[in-house]
Amino acid sequence: MATMTATEAKNRFGQLLEMAQAEPVHVQKDGRDVGVMISPEQYRQLSALAAKPKVRPVIEALLAESIEKRRSLYEALAK
Repeated sequence: MATMTATEAKNRFGQLLEMAQAEPVHVQKDGRDVGVMISPEQYRQLSALAAKPKVRPVIEALLAESIEKRRSLYEALAK
């Protein structure tokens, strides 16, 4: 894990960008992480993971079927 202070990151931004291509670089201020610089590829991978459904498609289909079957019950309970 690479680490750089916020001041170093500001003064050596080009180096920070190069380091982030190899691994995430934690940027610290007063000894605590305030940011992480990652490569565009790592960002794309994280974005793709976040966009995937959190629940498996079969379970989602069963839930939708259950809601449709019991719609009147759910509507009555919501009143």
